[in-house]
Amino acid sequence: MIVSVPKEIKEQEYRVGLAPSAAYQLIRRGHRVLVEQGAGAGAGFPDADYAAAGATILAEHAALFEQGELVVKVKEPQPSEYPLLRKGQILFTYLHLAANRNLTEALLQSGVTGIAYETVEVRGHLPLLEPMSEIAGRMSIIVGGYFLAKHFGGSGTLLGGVPGVLPGRVVVLGGGVSGINAARMATGLGADVTVLEVDLERMRFLDITLHTAHTLYSNEQHLMDLLPQVDLLIGAVLVPGAKAPRLIRREMLRRLRPGSVLVDIAIDQGGCAETSRPTTHHDPVFVEEGVTHYCVANMPAAYARTATQALTSVTYRHIERLADAGLAEACHREPALLGGINVINGRLTCAGVAEAHGLPCGPPELR
Repeated sequence: MIVSVPKEIKEQEYRVGLAPSAAYQLIRRGHRVLVEQGAGAGAGFPDADYAAAGATILAEHAALFEQGELVVKVKEPQPSEYPLLRKGQILFTYLHLAANRNLTEALLQSGVTGIAYETVEVRGHLPLLEPMSEIAGRMSIIVGGYFLAKHFGGSGTLLGGVPGVLPGRVVVLGGGVSGINAARMATGLGADVTVLEVDLERMRFLDITLHTAHTLYSNEQHLMDLLPQVDLLIGAVLVPGAKAPRLIRREMLRRLRPGSVLVDIAIDQGGCAETSRPTTHHDPVFVEEGVTHYCVANMPAAYARTATQALTSVTYRHIERLADAGLAEACHREPALLGGINVINGRLTCAGVAEAHGLPCGPPELR
């Protein structure tokens, strides 16, 4: 199979869909790997590394889509890439369609088979999303503490405090992968941390593993009670494949002290706050109701090398299976891939996306 790795063109996206080591393994198995010139440069993988692995380097972005049978990316196609997609082609990437109707319609019109990393589920886990959630969760405390600094308009609170001064208070909405990693980083800094969660078994797990963090059943009243004392609020809620629930209304933000910070990790699924809107690494924050919002939709791209290595380590075996066996046989051998199919042959197959956009949905038909 011809596997294509285009350069990401989303603003400030430095990750690449395939590391040179993974390209080498595919080529050893008899597949042809096409890599766009400069695709890995932002993650510290020069063209020479791909060439040494046996990949073919192409200069034209469109050529990667024209020739590729399996297109491996990191982020969703951008509008200029919509016309490049075609029926019979497999697109393997993060899609987050529930937050993007235009992209959903473009994929349906193209007839491409879109497999979303974030909806491949194995025994209740999302293994292709988890590494990026780990990075975003850990990063949320780094950037949140950074923008609490007074010269950035923050409250001037140091999360860890100092002897004789109480630490800053961090509240994490959601105890999933990103939430637990945020809580882990915050407790490591010495902050006062509370995780709001609805799953009692998950709370028991958090209580055992995060010895200094508190857990609280997640409901609106509990959140309202906490907000006046919060310095850093982390939105880490996730409904696989669906739009993020809006748990934070504008009037709720008014309960926060001026200079507090909200990091909305869920922004790539629409965000969990009414006031959230996507931002970029070059212009990451804005202020609403006196609260600094950090809503970068591709947070892990800031640490592109780590993120690329972590992503490739979990996606490679699925890429190999798709290349070796084709779509139908790969899904037969690995049923979790079926859950990753969001669109195929002009048909929407992900219930969460269908509900978000009010579109018809059905099971994937493999031919």
